[in-house]
Amino acid sequence: MGLLDRFRRGARGSGKATRGYGSDARYLAEWVRTHTGVEGFIEPKTTLTDVTVVLVAADGEWTRRAIGERGAQNLARDLRIPVYDVHKTGYPQRMRDYDARRRIERQRQIERDLDDL
Repeated sequence: MGLLDRFRRGARGSGKATRGYGSDARYLAEWVRTHTGVEGFIEPKTTLTDVTVVLVAADGEWTRRAIGERGAQNLARDLRIPVYDVHKTGYPQRMRDYDARRRIERQRQIERDLDDL
């Protein structure tokens, strides 16, 4: 099975949001369902990865999955979320802010753990 075969053959599950691009689509559909204010950002194919999508919630939490060219087109339609070309729009500031908060939280946890020793 090639990398793109799972996107071409269709999903085995039911539901419109999973049609045509497999288990990653089911994960993305569930992620959209459990987060608010989700937008998608399509990243172009590279020498190492196929077309990917980054989903960013209103609070800045994000996730990334490879979905292929056709999967990217289906994603916006099936999940009914706005989808942007990351080369045109860039990543949202809330995504960078979320990452910065997570780094601070991890550092504080490390410091607390060291103080407990």
